[in-house]
Amino acid sequence: MRFLFYTHSLVSDWNHGNAHFLRGVMRELVARRHQAIALEPADGWSRSNLLAERGSFAIERFRKDFPELMPVTYDAGFDHEAWIAEADVVIVHEWTDPELVARIGRARADGGKFTLLFHDTHHRAVSATEAISALRLEHYDGVLAFGEALRESYLRAGWGKRVFTWHEAADDRLFKPHPEIHATSDLVWIGNWGDDERTAEIQEFLIEPVRDLGLQATVHGVRYPEPALADLAAAGLRYEGWIANADVPKVFAAHRVTVHIPRRPYREGLPGIPTIRMFEALACGIPLISAPWSDVEQLFRPGIDFLFAEDGSQMRQHLQAVLADPDFAASLVTSGLETIRSRHTCRHRVDELFDVLWQCTTLHTAELTAAKEAAA
Repeated sequence: MRFLFYTHSLVSDWNHGNAHFLRGVMRELVARRHQAIALEPADGWSRSNLLAERGSFAIERFRKDFPELMPVTYDAGFDHEAWIAEADVVIVHEWTDPELVARIGRARADGGKFTLLFHDTHHRAVSATEAISALRLEHYDGVLAFGEALRESYLRAGWGKRVFTWHEAADDRLFKPHPEIHATSDLVWIGNWGDDERTAEIQEFLIEPVRDLGLQATVHGVRYPEPALADLAAAGLRYEGWIANADVPKVFAAHRVTVHIPRRPYREGLPGIPTIRMFEALACGIPLISAPWSDVEQLFRPGIDFLFAEDGSQMRQHLQAVLADPDFAASLVTSGLETIRSRHTCRHRVDELFDVLWQCTTLHTAELTAAKEAAA
């Protein structure tokens, strides 16, 4: 089958976590002998910022790290209809320009033979409902929502014909333990600043515990303002900026523990949806301690796969326990790996995607049959 993904960017993961998941899904499709192509705008903000910060080297790194992936850039004169006509499945990410979202839908309505899905991996459905409600999704066969709470938001609002929960996951071809690397530092956090969506949380669950415990710690990420960088430095955290996602597994391996700090809009408006970095960290076999979020879908086993810290004081206690007890740390690693490998890899998500495609095809065929019978 020929899959066509409209994404904000496949090439750039600069402040763009969906690229991680999309790369894993496409790699799995290619491994199953399907064709997978990603279309991305030539002037997208993630790609533009990555080029401005790192230059063409970053694009070359992507091609070296993911030689099997096929990204294609488009501009205003791009012939989308010609590309769509050759596809069996078209998946459009919610960062796609609204006019293009509608244009692709019209192509489906005008006799397109492909299955058309809309993919939402953001909190705008609850934080900026007017932006999502304005999208023309009536010709889309279904919506892929990256959590049950988001799926329910679409259903309540009447957006889309059918809505399916499709969580993110780890590409375990890339995200895996590296036992050959000896951990030489205590803690690493890989996360972006987040538009003040977790400013207080970064202070409480990262900066203050590291300072109080005197840990050796490193931060990777982008968009940190000068006051935040000053706070990191004052607490003894080394800030090392953007990191290519392909380098993350070995960085995890060089540290003894990591933390997960979800953004406030997800925690409050979309319970049950962790960041993709949580899947990836557990897949790499590093003990993880998370700031609060509600695992209402029971994706993991709290206290077994990872630890929840309800506040900064408990974060300090958990960090001390993990760093002081290698056997306890190893038990978290073993359990976390077990859960990822049994439930949360991109192989699992591609299996789920094919189930969604089967349901959409079956339902679409039934609708066509009913329409023909009514017309007769």
